Amino acid sequence: MEFITGVLGNRIIMTGGITWCVAQVIKMIVYMIENKEFNPERLVGDGGMPSCHSATVCSVAVAAAITEGASSPVFGLSVILAIVVMHDAMGVRRESGKQAEILNLFMDLVRPLSPDEVPDERLKEFIGHTPIQVAVGAILGIASSLILNLLIWKMV
Repeated sequence: MEFITGVLGNRIIMTGGITWCVAQVIKMIVYMIENKEFNPERLVGDGGMPSCHSATVCSVAVAAAITEGASSPVFGLSVILAIVVMHDAMGVRRESGKQAEILNLFMDLVRPLSPDEVPDERLKEFIGHTPIQVAVGAILGIASSLILNLLIWKMV
């Protein structure tokens, strides 16, 4: 019980969790506006606007700076983690999504010719992020962390 109380009282963890939830809801709303359909997978899925990964790691880094100080190892670690996560989202994961899109098109072409040999399962195309999606996620994370840590947590 003490562990759970400790986690729930950890402002850095709570900031990251709340920011992730907010970003996922925004992502679902943006998807609904763009595609005119509700897709519950967008509440937990990867890819799309804004980058929830970027929002989460940036909010954690800012929360660490506010609570632990800019010279703390926690802040240093969180900044390095944020850089790696955002770079990965725009690089490897984005390229994987592009490849999945091409492979899905190829499978759609080949499936009618050999239906028993080509799986019906489609590859996930929403994997990575464009630079603007990462930037918007980072801005959302920073803003969310500032609001939570400088306003809301101060009142509690």
